[in-house]
Amino acid sequence: MLNRIVQYSLRHRGVVIALGAIVIGYGLYVTTRTRLDVFPEFAPPQVVVQTEAPGLSSEEVEQLVTLPVETELNGTPGLEAIRSQSIQGLSVVTLVFHANTDVFRDRQMVAERLSEAVSRLPQGAGPPRMGPLTSSTSLTLVMGLTSTNRTPMELRTFADWTFRPYLLSVPGVAKVDIFGGDIRQLQVQVKPDRLQAYSLSLDQVLAAARQATGVRGAGYLDTPNQRVVINTTGQALTPQQLGEVVLVARAGLSVRPNCAKSFVTQEGGERAAKGYVVPEVGLPWPEWIKT
Repeated sequence: MLNRIVQYSLRHRGVVIALGAIVIGYGLYVTTRTRLDVFPEFAPPQVVVQTEAPGLSSEEVEQLVTLPVETELNGTPGLEAIRSQSIQGLSVVTLVFHANTDVFRDRQMVAERLSEAVSRLPQGAGPPRMGPLTSSTSLTLVMGLTSTNRTPMELRTFADWTFRPYLLSVPGVAKVDIFGGDIRQLQVQVKPDRLQAYSLSLDQVLAAARQATGVRGAGYLDTPNQRVVINTTGQALTPQQLGEVVLVARAGLSVRPNCAKSFVTQEGGERAAKGYVVPEVGLPWPEWIKT
């Protein structure tokens, strides 16, 4: 058999050369259009569903949250296996689908079934949420922001409002987690002895702080010519403004956090802000990492 193939090739050299040229040309054509990836997608399609249940123990999370979610998602078309993990205050359900299924269709089917599982969860539990569509490589890039003339709060603010949106706009980035630094916030630290002296409760302090920092719509005013939208102002944005909020008014006098000496702000924390970048499934890794 082998001798016949060799003899045929020697007698018809033109045919062999033509077939070889066709194979080489097709190989070059496929090579120029093949999406090469440093980290190929080897894992089957997966969908992760997380549900927060504050205050519940691991056993309660398993019985009251994880089991209803698993029951509702069980039987999803294309589902191969389902795994779950129940920890204190959090339920994580991982659905593994067949390799030949479309992950976007799988996520759509899961989202439709999750809407039915919300009514079966206990009061206080958050709605089930699907995790981002990430690659099997998961964590890909770790970076840090440091500065000698910027405070940790300024670094964290820059990372949250400028750097993170820029990374998420790069094609292929599915998730960016920020850790470290100081989150810009106003903290009300209560002194029990001062509250007792002014006959105040913690609920009154919380209600006053919530009203002072909240943003509410004021509606609109119709005129013969136009509709005027009314914007409310007065939201407390600084510690000094929040310290002037009226906690309670008695006999024509107002009790404020500044006079009650119960308002302080806190600064400090890690000197650097760290970011973790997770790639999106289906996109080549070199494209977005070079960007």
